[in-house]
Amino acid sequence: MQIVVTVPDQYALDFPANELARRLKISAALLLFRAGQFSAGAACEFAGVDRYAFLEACRQHCIDVIDYAPDELEADFAALIKGNAASC
Repeated sequence: MQIVVTVPDQYALDFPANELARRLKISAALLLFRAGQFSAGAACEFAGVDRYAFLEACRQHCIDVIDYAPDELEADFAALIKGNAASC
């Protein structure tokens, strides 16, 4: 699918069109990933970047890539301490 977006000249920030399109795609992928609508893999595919580039973009934008609920983390630690890593 192709979507056409009109960007007023004053917001193009002197980027070539292909660079602006790349930045918009990664920004949209980050937003959808943070909202839980995309997995990391889907966000990479959408943005057209590899996992390492996506993880770096997440780091730059302070987006957590690991979403552990506190009780899940405690259960995993307890299992590791007991020597039973079955929950991992």
